Amino acid sequence: MIELTRFQGKEFYLNSDLIEYIENNPDTVITLTNGKKIVVMEEPEEIVERIKAFRREINFPYIK
Repeated sequence: MIELTRFQGKEFYLNSDLIEYIENNPDTVITLTNGKKIVVMEEPEEIVERIKAFRREINFPYIK
């Protein structure tokens, strides 16, 4: 799971496997596989980096 910030400033954790796609127009909107949309403060590139870091941590926990 990755930590994100809703547009209202509240932090939450999202299961990154549920992300279908991420748009930047001009706010960052994450569309989930169930069709739900979430507006977050992070830029798409930052979200992608967090997903990569999370998956790296899960697959290779002994590498820091």
